Amino acid sequence: MAVYTEVSTEEVRALLRQLKLGELKDMQGCAGGIENTNYFVSTQQDGAVRDYVLTLFERLSFQQLPFYLRLMKHLAQRGIPVPDPSANAQGELIFEIKGKPAAVVDRLRGKSEQAPTAAHCAAVGTMLARMHLAGADFPLSQPHLRGLAWWIETAPVVLPHLDARQAALMRGELDHQQSIASSAAYAALPRGPIHADLFRDNVMFEEDRGQIRLSGFFDFYFAGVDSWLFDIAVCMNDWCVDLQNGAHNQQHARSLLTAYSAERPLTTPESELLPAMLRAAALRFWISRLWDYHQPRAAHLLKAHDPQHFERILQQRIDHPLVIGTLQPQP
Repeated sequence: MAVYTEVSTEEVRALLRQLKLGELKDMQGCAGGIENTNYFVSTQQDGAVRDYVLTLFERLSFQQLPFYLRLMKHLAQRGIPVPDPSANAQGELIFEIKGKPAAVVDRLRGKSEQAPTAAHCAAVGTMLARMHLAGADFPLSQPHLRGLAWWIETAPVVLPHLDARQAALMRGELDHQQSIASSAAYAALPRGPIHADLFRDNVMFEEDRGQIRLSGFFDFYFAGVDSWLFDIAVCMNDWCVDLQNGAHNQQHARSLLTAYSAERPLTTPESELLPAMLRAAALRFWISRLWDYHQPRAAHLLKAHDPQHFERILQQRIDHPLVIGTLQPQP
């Protein structure tokens, strides 16, 4: 999250009244993330304090947003712990502030876990599978906007910033992913709405009587229709990785995949293509972090991410491909 657009308290009060969410008590700009302007907003209603997140969308259009917000509403109604967008009396979820689309969602309880254990990874795997199944009948469709077409379009923008070795790595991986995307196995992958950005900072946990409880997934604004396997790979490249060198964490990977498969078993094409999708997910975030780093936007509280982190992960995925058989629970 970040703050690109400054919003006045009066503008926020007007929107809260339209949504009947109570009177504004406090608002604070949110640090972290890079795409949108976000504020934590507290209101008071009937003697109770309630917490929300106000988002102004800096890149997404009014036409694109119904997919994301309706998907969140769809998942929330099916028991998936995601932020539930607030609607006005006409059922509208998208509003306008400073000429930009805006939405208000309830703020999830808990906190993110930056040093996850195998138990955290299992909880993520379970809920990710349930989310995929719950979204299978979502009636709207929108392409995953940061998929292969975007990588091909954006690579020429970032390649001039790379040395010869890095450029060869990126070009070679783009060729590999285009080959994978044209294969019969890829065409057979199960598809549906995906989160596409389910990193550690987009998941919340609470402790319930000494037990870890996943309290929510949020930040769905990269979501789109793509292979569920790609979503799994994005997850694994953050939750099941050594942050220092990008290597697989076998225990975490086993926990996440075992928990996911207990809810939705992987198909044969998914098992075969997981190594390729782990490479694809690493490439996607390497390109996007390079793009954000070398094409910066002015923003209050913005902190850029390190592009080399996903370069290291990509190289690890190429040099040491994950073998599903090695992740089976040990007897």
